[in-house]
Amino acid sequence: MAADIPIGLSTASVYPQNTEAAFGYAAELGYDGVELMVWGDPVSQDIRHIEYLSERYQVPVLSVHAPCLLISQRVWGRDPLRKLARSAEAAEILGASTVVVHPPFRWQREYVEAFDDTVGELSESSGVAVAVENMFPMRADRLFGAGARSAQRMVRRGGGPGASMSAFGKSIDPTDDGYDHYTLDLSHSATAGTDALGLYERMAGNLSHLHLADGSGAAHDEHLIPGDGSQPCAEVCRRIAQSDFAGAVVLEVTTSSARTKPERRAMLARSLDFARQHLKREASRTG
Repeated sequence: MAADIPIGLSTASVYPQNTEAAFGYAAELGYDGVELMVWGDPVSQDIRHIEYLSERYQVPVLSVHAPCLLISQRVWGRDPLRKLARSAEAAEILGASTVVVHPPFRWQREYVEAFDDTVGELSESSGVAVAVENMFPMRADRLFGAGARSAQRMVRRGGGPGASMSAFGKSIDPTDDGYDHYTLDLSHSATAGTDALGLYERMAGNLSHLHLADGSGAAHDEHLIPGDGSQPCAEVCRRIAQSDFAGAVVLEVTTSSARTKPERRAMLARSLDFARQHLKREASRTG
């Protein structure tokens, strides 16, 4: 029998509840683990406390999402290279097999120059897959308030607040640059207007991680429950189940619309049911 694909819950999926709440939901609903989103929640930055939560709830950490979002630019300091290295160290401590990272922003010039080599070197030295995620062009008006003067200069050069551009110093399609490990995010592919199945095929045998979510093609990153948008979530899951994929699938969905904890629990349960249904593997070939 082919090994089951582990299905995890991103700790970001329970926002505005906190990191510990994600461990609680994962344990209650039967997720195989969590992806730790390192961001503003102080607990998410304290790896020893995450070890404690993992033991308390008997929920392993499958992956670590590096603090590379606009909202986490100051988490673990301001040096993005050191932050990425620290994420790999955290993954080693926690027994996680993957670090998810976004391409560097355009204004992080030294990081842009060093990114490709650093990703490869960290994967090799740590034994953790540093998996680069596909992204999407940001509307220029969304960069205001980012706390970066250079980002605002990009807006002025880009033709006004409504302009669409890439905020990233590398391609939003990581297969253009080529890495040993990729994360496919189906909400990002929706926002970018990318052919998700084509992107999946380009990632091919280097796909290490899937962020399972959906999107309708809106101008902002939606992270809908899979099946609620236009992305081929079921087909991607089926193809992964039929492949030699040896990574994890993580539900990274938005549940901030939930008015109560039971409503959030139901959204997370529905997400897990979708993943279990479409990621089920058949018996392995004999002979």
